[in-house]
Amino acid sequence: MDHFSSIPISHLAEEDRPREKLLLKGKSSLTDAELIAILIGSGTKSMSAVDLSKNILRSVENDLSTLAKLSVKDLQRFKGIGEAKAIAIVSAMELGRRRKSHDPQKKVKVQSSADIYQLMKPELMDETVEYFYAVLLNRQNMVIKKQLVSKGGSSATVADPKVIFKHAMDHFANALILVHNHPSGQLKPSEQDVRLTRRLVDAGKSLELPVIDHVIFTDVGYFSFSDEGLI
Repeated sequence: MDHFSSIPISHLAEEDRPREKLLLKGKSSLTDAELIAILIGSGTKSMSAVDLSKNILRSVENDLSTLAKLSVKDLQRFKGIGEAKAIAIVSAMELGRRRKSHDPQKKVKVQSSADIYQLMKPELMDETVEYFYAVLLNRQNMVIKKQLVSKGGSSATVADPKVIFKHAMDHFANALILVHNHPSGQLKPSEQDVRLTRRLVDAGKSLELPVIDHVIFTDVGYFSFSDEGLI
């Protein structure tokens, strides 16, 4: 028999109430703080797990997207959150992010820059450093692969044309779309972005492997070189 079944919820320790609530009312009835409290299991001598979770959420203005960007070290700054509890939170946020991923066996057709933005959310949402991807397409503009080209620091990453087009040729791609994120949230391309795009577009023409767009990804929107008439 479940050890909660015969105990009134009001008699349970504060730490156990979110778990009891989930069992009795279902997972959707829990607040964000109660769900985090279940993850961390216990609070401190002076603060319940729920109150500790509320403190964490207040620090990110109750924004789960901001919470997802916190590192293990960031979370350990809260009194009562040790390494194990911090890892539990980071792991849960990463599982939530991965849940948004497309089935890798499902072929996705790209018809617009908005399609690319949705396609790349699982890889680039909440990231705090820059990643550069080449989305490889077949003749029908179906996605063959989302190829990671490079990972950089917080301000810039390097995309080597030789590496990009080798990936495209190895996978028999007929076209490609460049995608990289701006963790700063800046939608406007930098001069470096513009120069790199021109260089890769020119290289693609000579190889008969057209670069049909370059999308700059941020958590709140995107910039498309194609939509803006820059390709």
